[in-house]
Amino acid sequence: MCMLQDNECCRQGALVKTNDAFSKEKDIFSRDLPGTLDSSDRQAVPHHFSPSHISALAMKQKLAFTNLSFEDDSDHSPSLPSQINTTTIDLSGTAVVSYNSVMTNSEEIQAAVEDMGFDAFVLTDAVIGKPTNGGIELSMTCTSCVSSIEKNLQKEDGIVSVLVALMAGKVEVIYKPDKIQPLEIIQLIEKLGFKASVLQDYAGTDGNIDLKILGMTCSSCVHSIESKLTETPGILYASVVLATSKARVRYDPEVIGPRDIIKIVQEIGFQASLAKRDPKDHNLDHKQEIQQWKKSFLCSLVFGIPVLGLMVYMLLPMDDHHESMVLEQNLIPGLSILNLLFFVLCTLVQFLGGWYFYVQAYKSLKHKMANMDVLIVMATSTAYVYSCTILIVAVIEKAEQSPVTFFDTPPMLFVFIALGRWLEHIAKSKTSEALAKLISLQATEAVIVTLGPDNCIIREEQISVELVQRGDIVKVVPGGKFPVDGKVIEGNSMADESLITGEAMPVTKKPGSTVIAGSLNAHGSVLVNATHVGSDTTLAQIVKLVEEAQMSKAPIQQLADRFSGYFVPFIIIISTATLITWIVIGFIQFDVVLKYFPNHSKHNSKAEIIIRFAFQTSITVLCIACPCSLGLATPTAVMVGTGVAAQNGILIKGGKPLEMAHKVKTVMFDKTGTLTYGVPRVVRVLLLGDTEATLSLKKFLALVGTAEASSEHPLGMAVTQYCKEELGTEILGCCKNFQTVPGCGISCNVSSTEIILGDEQDVISLSPHIYGFDKGVKDLTPLPKVRDTAVSQTYSVLIGNREWMRRNGLHISSDVHEAMRDHEMKGQTAILMAINGALCGMMAIADTVKPEAALAMHILQNMGVDLVLITGDNRKTAKAIATQVGIRKVFAEVLPSHKVAKVQELQTSGRKVAMVGDGVNDSPALAQADVGIAIGTGTDVAIEAADVVLIHNNLLDVVASIHLSRKTMKRIRINLILALIYNLIGIPIAAGVFMPLGLVLQPWMGSAAMAASSVSVLLSSLQLKCYKKTVLEKYEAEAQGCMKPLTPSQISVHIGMDDRRQKPPKLATWDNISQVSLCSLTSDMASVDLEAEADKWSLLTNNQDEDQYI
Repeated sequence: MCMLQDNECCRQGALVKTNDAFSKEKDIFSRDLPGTLDSSDRQAVPHHFSPSHISALAMKQKLAFTNLSFEDDSDHSPSLPSQINTTTIDLSGTAVVSYNSVMTNSEEIQAAVEDMGFDAFVLTDAVIGKPTNGGIELSMTCTSCVSSIEKNLQKEDGIVSVLVALMAGKVEVIYKPDKIQPLEIIQLIEKLGFKASVLQDYAGTDGNIDLKILGMTCSSCVHSIESKLTETPGILYASVVLATSKARVRYDPEVIGPRDIIKIVQEIGFQASLAKRDPKDHNLDHKQEIQQWKKSFLCSLVFGIPVLGLMVYMLLPMDDHHESMVLEQNLIPGLSILNLLFFVLCTLVQFLGGWYFYVQAYKSLKHKMANMDVLIVMATSTAYVYSCTILIVAVIEKAEQSPVTFFDTPPMLFVFIALGRWLEHIAKSKTSEALAKLISLQATEAVIVTLGPDNCIIREEQISVELVQRGDIVKVVPGGKFPVDGKVIEGNSMADESLITGEAMPVTKKPGSTVIAGSLNAHGSVLVNATHVGSDTTLAQIVKLVEEAQMSKAPIQQLADRFSGYFVPFIIIISTATLITWIVIGFIQFDVVLKYFPNHSKHNSKAEIIIRFAFQTSITVLCIACPCSLGLATPTAVMVGTGVAAQNGILIKGGKPLEMAHKVKTVMFDKTGTLTYGVPRVVRVLLLGDTEATLSLKKFLALVGTAEASSEHPLGMAVTQYCKEELGTEILGCCKNFQTVPGCGISCNVSSTEIILGDEQDVISLSPHIYGFDKGVKDLTPLPKVRDTAVSQTYSVLIGNREWMRRNGLHISSDVHEAMRDHEMKGQTAILMAINGALCGMMAIADTVKPEAALAMHILQNMGVDLVLITGDNRKTAKAIATQVGIRKVFAEVLPSHKVAKVQELQTSGRKVAMVGDGVNDSPALAQADVGIAIGTGTDVAIEAADVVLIHNNLLDVVASIHLSRKTMKRIRINLILALIYNLIGIPIAAGVFMPLGLVLQPWMGSAAMAASSVSVLLSSLQLKCYKKTVLEKYEAEAQGCMKPLTPSQISVHIGMDDRRQKPPKLATWDNISQVSLCSLTSDMASVDLEAEADKWSLLTNNQDEDQYI
């Protein structure tokens, strides 16, 4: 089989229908390319396939398709050339032709059809597949052919390898697609005298694997694993996180596989397995490691306590009485009872308790790497071997006094190391507590029910939650967890969603309410229609995001890991240099060592004192050095920070955005759906008192609501929704002869509103946002209702802007115009209503600003952040919104490409930029920004492109995300300072640099300090768990009296990119799907001369000069 990395694309084309139709739909006729597909593999592509179906089929078969339309009176189909794979022709004269784009193209196919006497033209020729590997079939006769092909192809630039199979007549070529293409390879082979054709194509994709790795002790282990993996052919990327004991690897499946990767990690000396999504297998509690090091500590302590007692015995005053004590007596010359006890205890600890360290150190050194285990083994082995050596020498020489040994060092080292790692893993489990809680919220079982008439439960069945399907009806009892996302169809209850969304108070659930998987049903039983199950639930997505965030590394952590990779070799060099230095100093100036070396016996010789002191300082350097604290400083803080953020409804996708957010100096806000709700709402209703219509307010709403119910315009939907809410009904009247004029309004006939009104008089009370005119209205109250004499009266209804009313012969008085203008200056849309030819009402509609928006902007400005409003809406609406929320700089009427350009412009000036948005048109800017923040209620595209996702539709969470980032980075700096200070000060002290000041450490003291350093860094990171998001009331209290509304003159508004004189920019792909504000789509601002100019309905077609508003 031949593999070719191919950049050629498969294509799909379609031809327009013609007036001539075939008498019947023809069957597929095709002639395969040599070696392309077996007949069993060929499938026809019907003309009615959707693009996605065609694309899917193409990806499977690696084919290309072109649709042809034939113009001929004959009733037979053309016979296409042999390069064609499959063809389908329908009754309308449209054909779908499949072909391999490596061998032919749509123009050649069209020419072939025309040569047969048919008229044809190509409508589309679209890509439906992109193979990355291909095959070539050859005609060879002997091994010399093989050698010739291999040698000549390998000479070509861009060809990586060539493998020829003589018997099969095939060649496998791996090449660089940016330098050579398959057709060029075929031409090269044909020049050698062989016939060649593409045999088969492969769609190769990179593989990804997540591993759970046990046995890592420090950041040197991380560096070792990453280095080994990235050096392995076929592995494209590897990232290992010490705090989570996990690794993420991206690899080429053609070169290496998951089993090979696991084997590589195991050969280095670590336990590796696939990281499963099973909640029971998440390993966030570190139970296995905690139990392992707890046992190791207790085992070491069994031998460590006697050693500690003997050490205390040795610290007693060295007088004659002491020397005559039993333990100081020699069993044989040179061997005292004390040293014998030390030897026995140390040997047991060294080879029982220390066996794990020896194995890990051996595996590390075997692969020419060094980690913390190597330092521990070197320290304990040096102490043990040195002690054994001088003891053997003393016995051989039959010394009167048994020498002073380091047998006490290994047991105490292992005690403190095991204790430190035990505490370290306990602290690690606490750093992942937030994610562990989220995972524990997932229900394991669900009760699905079968409903009969009137929603009566016929049957119940308890199944695993993984078996629940979309559309199932799930019963949730009080105290139970909601197993899936869904909608309540029956029952009322309260749900506790605090651990998922951070909402402190229980949320009311009633029919129609949505529920979140993992939330707790507090009260009544409810029936839920499952809408999202398995990995699609909100909880599963949150867990996935948090897991990925904790798997990623902050840029500062990558620097620390690189430093830690060279830390152990550096310490070994320092330790060796310390040993040599003190030996030299001792023999040159013995008084220095004699003065500051404590607890030396007067019976020891000069050389023994010097050597013992030199080894003591060298071993202490090995013991006290700790790369672990550096390796844990950043990831533990990131884990706690992302976990705390998730508990507060903020999903941060990794360490990079968490680190970058604290540097943000400019925050750009989209308007629609971000600062505003994104949904138009009726904010005011005005009845005109001078109208000839004698309608009640209730009937007015019934007629208007019925008329707009047939409209699909966002404003019409807003009017209908408002009328339904005010009338308290979902049933409206009958609408006939409905017509809509884009940019103007609607007209229709409305009847059958009596079913809504009944016989009751107009006694309804006005909502708080319904008011009358202050002037120009003869009757400020609703006009008295006139009862209809007909059974069902029909009303003529007109709804629209000024121009629409003028076209229908209605005059708009100046006071009505002024009232509309007042609303339009606030960024609202005002529309007029006429019934039976009389102007009788006006409604103001707006996309309302979120109540917390102004407060959030005020707090961000106090934090030193510059604010920018950037929107596709018109300048008038944008300025009105900016005035309300307190943003001084506005960019209006911008395209999505403008948003990206503006972000890039600010980044070029050296500022870190955050973009907050929710729509598809915001996603390019979200991806470009240093930190993209998406509103959780926004589109999936925006959420995917963002670095931070706010679960709540609350702008104060933008403040919280930046504030938490600053807190986390502050904690990371503290951790790194602790780790650096510890090593920068501890190592010189251990080496004896500060001995003149009386600072001399024993090896066991160094090991205790080493263990304490890691634990102290972990405890420092855990301080982030105390973070609490500031409540709204506190923000309001702090801002009280400080928030001053802006005046229009304080706001600068810029149109587009402020380049009006240049030609408009070429529309980017995103610009074609630009999402604009709903109220802007219906802007109805009139010019000063009402009769001279038409109204403006589209924000991007503004032909007025509105500089007076800037």
